Amino acid sequence: MTTDVSSAQPHRGASGRTARVPKYYRIKQRLLSMAEALQPGSAMPAERLLAVRFDTSRTTVRQALQELVGEGRLDRIQGKGTFVAQPKLYRTLQLTSHTEDMRAQGLTPGSQMLDVGEVPADEKLAGLLGIATGERVLRVERLRLAGGDPMAIETTHLSVRRFPGLRRCLTTCPSLYTALAEVYGVHLAEADETIETSLSTPREAQLLGTDVGLPMLLLSRHSRDAQGTPVEWVRSVYRGSRYKFVAALHRPGPRLSPALVRRGSLPPPGPDGLGPA
Repeated sequence: MTTDVSSAQPHRGASGRTARVPKYYRIKQRLLSMAEALQPGSAMPAERLLAVRFDTSRTTVRQALQELVGEGRLDRIQGKGTFVAQPKLYRTLQLTSHTEDMRAQGLTPGSQMLDVGEVPADEKLAGLLGIATGERVLRVERLRLAGGDPMAIETTHLSVRRFPGLRRCLTTCPSLYTALAEVYGVHLAEADETIETSLSTPREAQLLGTDVGLPMLLLSRHSRDAQGTPVEWVRSVYRGSRYKFVAALHRPGPRLSPALVRRGSLPPPGPDGLGPA
């Protein structure tokens, strides 16, 4: 495994001044070298032992460990300790489910129902689901698992009026998307997603088996059917140390002037925008 952490030696910048390297950063470098010599999932020594080994305070060791956890190089598991991070799981930025993503990586997906109930739609949620303010919304909160380990907290919102009886269907159908397709004839066709970062709350840390205040990935998905009608709004919190998001990017082709196309000077572009249809 390679690193992108720069040398801990003092560095003379363009101004001629020598940058001071904090002690915790030098400890961080040594911890990183130690972690790279271990297998993923291996336990790191306790803070007090590291403090003795490096002849420093536990506060300094803790700061170095916290930065490595924040960078995803180490993983802190609540009540167990600090471990060398496992290879990150990926989630594709396309309209796939948690089950599909985990199976594609050879892992066993799972879900634990945390809460299901109805809430009145506020103005924002009503706009996302295309319903009136105050209408009932089914709120489904699940803990997403991979190989039995907690990976994400997923909260889904759907219109009760559009999907009557969905709450009961969730007890018999293998997945939410299966219920939407087989019971209501609704298939997701497109979605908008945004990804932000946040710090774990006490509840999120407890459910995901990590420490309070560690980096999380916050994903919001707004899905629609083939007619463009809103279907769901989902908020998911992922363990930042275990996940990465992957997207396929395509460079846009040259854009043709609509005026020239209307005058017939140029053939209309094809579906990909790169040439004639």
